[in-house]
Amino acid sequence: MSVIAKYSEERLMKVLLAPVVSEKATMVAEKNEQIVFRVVPDATKLEIKAAVEMLFKVSVASVQVVNRLGKQKRSGRFVGRRNHTRRAFVCLKPGQEINFSEGVK
Repeated sequence: MSVIAKYSEERLMKVLLAPVVSEKATMVAEKNEQIVFRVVPDATKLEIKAAVEMLFKVSVASVQVVNRLGKQKRSGRFVGRRNHTRRAFVCLKPGQEINFSEGVK
């Protein structure tokens, strides 16, 4: 039984929010062959794996997840906080690749 079959397609379409494009994400992609995604706060590792495999048609070796606390910001005398985020570091099996620019013209 595949990992994708366990979850509804509707849920898997909502798990991944966006790829992270930053210096650290680029460095991790080159060094460890991992791709970084922003994901919904309640996503599990198995859901993230299934979503990446379904959307990009690649094989995933492992998934690591990081919860990032939102920064505390100040506007005048008011103190607020940015939203907390969750990131997934997805490691693909050897020979697999995701190209985000192929659909853009």
